[in-house]
Amino acid sequence: MSLLGQLAIILVAVAAAAIIGERFRFSAIPLFIIAGILLGPYEPFPSALLQGEPLYLISELGIILLLFYLGLEFSLERLIQARNLVVRGGVIDLVINGGLGFAVGVALFGVSAEALIVAGVIYVSSSGIIIQALFDFRRLADDETDLVLGILVFEDMAIAVFLAIASALAVGQTVSGGMITARTVIVVAFVAAFLVASRYLPKYINRISPYLERERLVLAALALLLGAAALAEWAGLSAAIGALLVGILLSDTEARDRIERHLYGLRDFAAAIFFFAFGLQIDLRSASEIWQWILIGAVVAVGGKLVAGWLSGRSSGFSRRQSFTVGSSLIARGEFSLILAQIAALGVALDPGFRERITSFAGVLVLVTALIGVLLMRESRTIGRALFGSRKPSAAVVAHEEERS
Repeated sequence: MSLLGQLAIILVAVAAAAIIGERFRFSAIPLFIIAGILLGPYEPFPSALLQGEPLYLISELGIILLLFYLGLEFSLERLIQARNLVVRGGVIDLVINGGLGFAVGVALFGVSAEALIVAGVIYVSSSGIIIQALFDFRRLADDETDLVLGILVFEDMAIAVFLAIASALAVGQTVSGGMITARTVIVVAFVAAFLVASRYLPKYINRISPYLERERLVLAALALLLGAAALAEWAGLSAAIGALLVGILLSDTEARDRIERHLYGLRDFAAAIFFFAFGLQIDLRSASEIWQWILIGAVVAVGGKLVAGWLSGRSSGFSRRQSFTVGSSLIARGEFSLILAQIAALGVALDPGFRERITSFAGVLVLVTALIGVLLMRESRTIGRALFGSRKPSAAVVAHEEERS
């Protein structure tokens, strides 16, 4: 089938998923993923589409634009004011979910490289799914959203170090303290450089942007966005981090509203393709053979995020209802879980049985947590009020909100 024919099928599928989601007042994200699974290359479903470079490029643009739009909402001042939330929430999340994930890995495979990869698959939330859901449910202005976003930023930085370790272990290389330190320094330096640039560059951008018509402004913004994403990948980070930082850089410029308005349609189109292509990567072929892995992993994945979100929220001064919302918002796993599974599948130093089954495990885990996470995220306020009632936020949260305003 030609590329245009495949793209036509994809657009029909995502349009149908979006209509169904709107009809039942549910986020279309899980529906996009399910459509990708049904039309993807893996059994037991008939293969209608194959993954290819053009589709990959469009889907990559989708996650980049999602993180870019998040950065436009998450200004430098807001990030600085939320820095304590980033560190506190990120560390709690890492200790609880990384620890639980490693415990599951040790229970299944003993103390091994396989156990470490399972820890990563279970630990990392999906920035793409969660951010799109925040847009869908109009939660970006909520007080507790700063904590959710802070944890996601921490995870994206942590996974840059973790991917280097996992890749080395998968091919039998020795992981040294020097390598871990060097990778950590690169991550911190990259983020710090962009934050410094976000302090000084907006005033120069403001001098240029009034002279740029719509087409030129869009092209300039996309060039800056894709350049930063490519630079982040070159530095060993995810492209999403580069996109987020460019959004933060442009969030305080006079051109922000124009950029946001002109790229909105492109963002929604590319994001839909991203979640569909996400489904194409999910392999269910050996799911029936590893149902024990999946059951244990899903329970730990959902419970761990609820506990970590609760403790992060309460330790940061949020109410019980808000803390429950934080945990609910972090449940969905996604792109990094699949990336780790793909690394493991190619890892010649890993157990062959593990390599054959890890992609199915990660795929089903992503699907289950995406469905549960989006549903709980939508209903978190209702559930929170039923469990805890409606209470005013603590003095710490009020002070944080006053700083932001």
